Amino acid sequence: MDHPAYHGPISKQRCEELLGKKGRDGTYLIRDSGTIQGALCLCVYKKKVVYTYRILQTHTGNFTLQASTGVEEKFFKTLKELIRHYKKKNQGLATHLCRSLKRKTLPDQPLQRAEPVVPNEDNDYESECRLLQYKRLAIMRHYQCHYSDKTL
Repeated sequence: MDHPAYHGPISKQRCEELLGKKGRDGTYLIRDSGTIQGALCLCVYKKKVVYTYRILQTHTGNFTLQASTGVEEKFFKTLKELIRHYKKKNQGLATHLCRSLKRKTLPDQPLQRAEPVVPNEDNDYESECRLLQYKRLAIMRHYQCHYSDKTL
């Protein structure tokens, strides 16, 4: 999934945390459904409530929001078309989509060592610092290669 608002398999609670921190009506993100394998959830913030709409993909590859009985389904060739449509007002969502909450490309927590580095005859402080810097760079590359179109 290459959409910038796609956050992957985050929980409903984490989704609500992220959108709640932003706290602006119309902010949205896309995550994997926790109940239907292969489905996505479009989560939209409005007045301290996160509304969740299930995005389904048909066998022909089109995307649609799961609709209530009696409500006509709309189909879109791409996820971007679906998002663009629901950015318009009065399309059946709690509020129209205004701004995407883009996923972060790096882990939320800073890297930490289990124990402090103590220089001795087998290592020196500068070597340990270079090694730690190398490990951080490797992790940054891993996250950017897997979760972002950006490169270092």
